Amino acid sequence: MPDPQYVIFGSEYSPFSVKVRSYFRYKDIPHEWRPRNRDNLAEFQALAKLPLIPLVLSPDGTVQQDSTPIIETFEEAFPDPALQPPSELLAYLSCLIEDYADEWVNKPMFHYRWWRTEDQEAVSVALARANMPNGDREAIEELAATVRKRMVPRLSFVGSNEVTKPVIEASLDNLLTLLNAHLRGRNYLFGGRPALADFGMFGQIYGCLQQPTTEKIIRQNYPEITSWIEQMLDPEIHGDWEDWSSLAPTLEPILKSEIGALYLPWSLANEAAVLKRKDDFSLTLMGQPFNQQTVKYAAKSLQVLRSRLAGVKDRQSLDRILQDCDCLQPLVTKSQTA
Repeated sequence: MPDPQYVIFGSEYSPFSVKVRSYFRYKDIPHEWRPRNRDNLAEFQALAKLPLIPLVLSPDGTVQQDSTPIIETFEEAFPDPALQPPSELLAYLSCLIEDYADEWVNKPMFHYRWWRTEDQEAVSVALARANMPNGDREAIEELAATVRKRMVPRLSFVGSNEVTKPVIEASLDNLLTLLNAHLRGRNYLFGGRPALADFGMFGQIYGCLQQPTTEKIIRQNYPEITSWIEQMLDPEIHGDWEDWSSLAPTLEPILKSEIGALYLPWSLANEAAVLKRKDDFSLTLMGQPFNQQTVKYAAKSLQVLRSRLAGVKDRQSLDRILQDCDCLQPLVTKSQTA
């Protein structure tokens, strides 16, 4: 009798959907990938508490949404092979990088997707075709125009505007350079097998390969990242975890210049604004102003990172690394309401 099969409602153009699909493939969890489109929209809406993908439907009828909680839940049911390194230190850093990918790397992915006309047109047509697999040319063009009209104004959701554009684009350039160097000579972020951090980062950078501007940037300049993305589409184990001493030379720069200098200061400012019930907030990043509307989910994510850190039994080495990378203070000090 075949194993019970799960259903993943998602989209090839949803970073969080392909993140979950990659995890299911790695764990060899029986599943059907069901692209959400007009043909199954009614079924999806009947199941979904929120109009968000991915949505995982279990054989017993249980429904789950939100990529990180989905992965954490399935990790309990399918613990082998392990998702995280056995080292508490590395496991925490993996969680931190995954959170950074979900909340910050999503910014340049989404920014490049809807900022320039060439990308707007390419992605809107691709989304329309995916939503109407049997649609004729006229119907697809009409839907693509509707998608573009709806999505471009949503750039504000990720803080993308004329003022923040230089920071967002420079951050992606920096990440790609450092990540390519880190992946040189290794299969995944923490060695020979994928960790939670890989799945989070993969989703966003895979999204960058689906839009002309960033696809050209990555394919022409970052061969190690291109190879890693191909592996992450259907990950396999190629070796063991590395230890911090071998990872540090190329992973520390990512932690310091991206997470310590950009993501956590942004997250702390966002949290302060949420606590004060403000609609937006501003701070200085890379010596330039950065302003956007508040993001409640990101404030919750920061709380989770703090809770995870508090649960680490041996903090000495981890705290030293976080301190050296300018990450520790935001992870131990909550913003004040006044």
